[in-house]
Amino acid sequence: MKKSLYIVPFYTLSVLLLFFASSCNKSRPANKIHDEEKKELASDTIPLDTIVKTVSATIDTADYNKRMLALSNYDTSGRWPVKTTYPLPGALLPYNRIVAFYGNLFSKRMGILGELPKQQMLKKLQSEVAKWQAADTTVKVIPALHYIAVTAQGSNSVNNKHRLRMPFRQIDTIVNWAKSIDAVVFLDIQVGHSSVKEEVVSLSNYFKLPNVHLGIDPEFSMKNGETPGTKIGTFTADDINDAIDFLAKIVRDNKLPPKVLVVHRFTQRMVTNYKKIKTIPEVQVVINMDGFGDKILKKSTYLAYIYREPVQFTGFKLFYKNDTKKSCNGLYTPEELLKFKPQPIYIQYQ
Repeated sequence: MKKSLYIVPFYTLSVLLLFFASSCNKSRPANKIHDEEKKELASDTIPLDTIVKTVSATIDTADYNKRMLALSNYDTSGRWPVKTTYPLPGALLPYNRIVAFYGNLFSKRMGILGELPKQQMLKKLQSEVAKWQAADTTVKVIPALHYIAVTAQGSNSVNNKHRLRMPFRQIDTIVNWAKSIDAVVFLDIQVGHSSVKEEVVSLSNYFKLPNVHLGIDPEFSMKNGETPGTKIGTFTADDINDAIDFLAKIVRDNKLPPKVLVVHRFTQRMVTNYKKIKTIPEVQVVINMDGFGDKILKKSTYLAYIYREPVQFTGFKLFYKNDTKKSCNGLYTPEELLKFKPQPIYIQYQ
């Protein structure tokens, strides 16, 4: 492994560690990959000229409306379900619930995806999928690997961007692992001093694959030149719309089904001008509650920043370690989260 591919660790402020630095583990990587996976990282490559089928022209709007109403848990506030444009045919949501494992192969500290060896990790993911499917038999549950493809950096990196792009061979490995269990893939971007518009372009070929989707993390978007990890960053609606416009063009140019865009959030200022976020047929937007703590704190955050500022769909992150410390009362169960209004359609484990 070349030294230039190592991830430089950094640490968030101690005042943020209790909850609001939700990704405190995801940006402090170690410089090792599981030994048994090194060969796979070097050899797992995929052709990016995959042929995809053209989707049909319409969807059953009555069925879609029924599913969205059920997903809202029959909320009476008028916020949910959100009245947005119908998606193109082949949309994943709301026809499926996505259960994802998050992480990076260079680090055991950034999430469950990089913490466990491949087979153990995939087996655990499939176990979580089975739990969710048993809890709600009305919505098909599908697995996902949510991979941090661009990591924010505390030290000054290439072009002073405070971000590091993962090698393509590593992303190829994740795509192949996903294929082995019929999972979808999310490539996550922590922009540092870069921008969403600049970073998505570097991954264009992957988004041409029908099963590869996008995640963006405002926590590490430092608008005023701060070092990532020293404060919580922010995305405006314009930043998020840059991602939406990019994905929409990929979908149109390659005749693909809609892409899913996951936007992480756990504070008010992480996402600004939410009403200006586009909702278009080519892209399905999930605002993901990305914070750790006890159940009361997590639910209050979901209500404050996800429920009260509706965009389209919602997600919820569960931290195997930070949600289960002595001061906390364990992970939310599928049955508990299904009582939320609206129900999260995207579940992420870190």
